[in-house]
Amino acid sequence: MSEYYEYELTIDKILDTGVKSFPDREIVYRDVRRYTFSSFADSVRRLMSGLKKLGVKEGETVGVIDWDTDVYLHSYYAIPMLGSVLHTVNIRYPPEIILKTILQAEDKYLIVRDEFLPLLEKAKNLLPVGMKIITYSDSKEKVRSNISDADFWELIDSSEPSEIPQVSENSRATIFFTSGTTGDPKGVWFTHRKLVLHALSVSLVGARPPLNVTTNDVYLILVPMFHVHSWGYPYVFMLSGIKYVLPGKYDYGLILKLMDKERVTFSAMVPTILYFIITHPEAQNYLHVFKRWKVIIGGSALPEGLARKAKELGITIICGYGLSETCPVLTVSYYNSLVENLDENKKFLEQITAGTPIPLVQLRIVDPVSGEEKKVNEIGEIVVRSPWLTKEYYKDPEKTKALWRGGWLHTGDLGYIDEYGYVHIVDREKDAIKSGGEFIPSLLLENVISLYPKVSQVAVVGRKDEKWGERPIAFIVPKEPITEEELRNFLLEMSNQGKIQKWWIPDKFIFIQSMPLTSTNKIDKKILRDLANKSM
Repeated sequence: MSEYYEYELTIDKILDTGVKSFPDREIVYRDVRRYTFSSFADSVRRLMSGLKKLGVKEGETVGVIDWDTDVYLHSYYAIPMLGSVLHTVNIRYPPEIILKTILQAEDKYLIVRDEFLPLLEKAKNLLPVGMKIITYSDSKEKVRSNISDADFWELIDSSEPSEIPQVSENSRATIFFTSGTTGDPKGVWFTHRKLVLHALSVSLVGARPPLNVTTNDVYLILVPMFHVHSWGYPYVFMLSGIKYVLPGKYDYGLILKLMDKERVTFSAMVPTILYFIITHPEAQNYLHVFKRWKVIIGGSALPEGLARKAKELGITIICGYGLSETCPVLTVSYYNSLVENLDENKKFLEQITAGTPIPLVQLRIVDPVSGEEKKVNEIGEIVVRSPWLTKEYYKDPEKTKALWRGGWLHTGDLGYIDEYGYVHIVDREKDAIKSGGEFIPSLLLENVISLYPKVSQVAVVGRKDEKWGERPIAFIVPKEPITEEELRNFLLEMSNQGKIQKWWIPDKFIFIQSMPLTSTNKIDKKILRDLANKSM
């Protein structure tokens, strides 16, 4: 009788690969703690034992409320490896939404950093009966709280390494809630198999030009660990054998110092974080760091003006695209065979598109109503298939049906594919400005405005208009004093050059000191739309 073994694609296989091939590669949490891959794996297995002693069972959900720390990284491995479900709680939600997601995800346990305990202490009467709370402090001193049931470090220190249980690759490994940029947060969940396949594909494209990531690179990922698996990098680094630096709570001065000290060469982030780093008062002291720095931008469109500023500093920039519902990565602007031999400026312009599909992603541009596929350079809705997309919105069959109509996941994003096979996002379907029966693509308009030298940041939204339905309003964070007239003249010149259409030029420019941000550091257009309509 055959003793064939059915190999399951589970998270423990990622950890095993890293440890066997790169046992002495480092994981660094600020200047607080350092691990080798080998010592980290031992610590993960001790945490598994501690969680089991506490009562955590297969299929139960464990929430984490923390910054980007070594504790969080332990949780990314130990909780799914037990057969339990990791809930990455969005700490930037309002308190009532944090509590709502904890209840919706049916968390039985919470791992909580000490500074977040006051939030839970205030809401202790609303927490589920029998919920156990595991607390920790950076100093490893025991946290004093009447709602603490266990200390994280004691769970590790008092336990022997756990055996790795057999878990199905199709069992739920993670759950989290969407950022809520277009409505109430919705729960999405992912299996072990989806996470492993996603990490493998992201690892593969990182090695392609212009990133050319190797095992000599050093990661510092500036995507919160509560946000879409930090784009998969907590698993990618282990598969790829790459040193991993954790920043904790984001402090851009400290981040620059960490980048220098740990010789960071690669990061991922949204455009706003890039803006904060390269405009930091101490940024000029780190030009030597920028010259070796490779950055992938996602979450929202990268304005060409910001991309060119980064390029001037010597930073290699490419972009990617994905959603909470897609694990998240769908496309990355690495060089395909049609682009690799173009001149430098043309390559740069393709690098700052949303990119081309990564391996195992099928992507189409379709008419939002008929579903008919669009031709090259024709705008439509982006729909996708890949082996790592969420199966459903958690306990929401109505929204799930809309998400998966026709057997394709509908992103709600409008875009087109150019002659080189690269995706260009022109707007969220819900953000597109509908003026006189035509769409004004806010992202394309923002991109052109960003090229004006006195503009630091820009966001364009629609304002209600009796005649046209909506008209564009531009919010500007100026780099130096600027007038509406000079911006209007600049955009008229851009329209003469064919970069935009004349009727796209905003009716009004509103100058502000800083942009309102969502929980994932994207510009919050809901707030800007409210401000635009109040300014009428």
